[in-house]
Amino acid sequence: MAFERRANDDAWSEALLSAALIDDGYEVWGLWSGGGAELRAAAVLAYLPFDAELQSICVLPEERRHGLARELLGWIMRRAGERGAERLLLELRASNVAARRLYEGAGFGIDGQRRGYYRQDDGSNEDALLMSRALTE
Repeated sequence: MAFERRANDDAWSEALLSAALIDDGYEVWGLWSGGGAELRAAAVLAYLPFDAELQSICVLPEERRHGLARELLGWIMRRAGERGAERLLLELRASNVAARRLYEGAGFGIDGQRRGYYRQDDGSNEDALLMSRALTE
């Protein structure tokens, strides 16, 4: 959980992450330092009928801009396709320009938005963008 809080402003609760670790409908993946001492990036993938949903991907702040998210995303797309998912779905904060560039660079397109989906610390709301990418030809 310390990793999740350091790497993600919208950190999952310990109960949610623990449930994902034991549920066959989820996969939790990580990229570790060379010696395996520290988790550098992680992702949570949920499987739905016909699709998979990237529910979380996060990288430690000091590890960002080194291609770890791109590497992990590529691996997740291959893995979801191997498990039979036809599409990979995700959502992100509209203000998260770096994530949007990552996903667009990997072939994701915007499908829509959820207005006011994310609650901000100041009480205001922020839109969520819905994106997807086909995993099959």
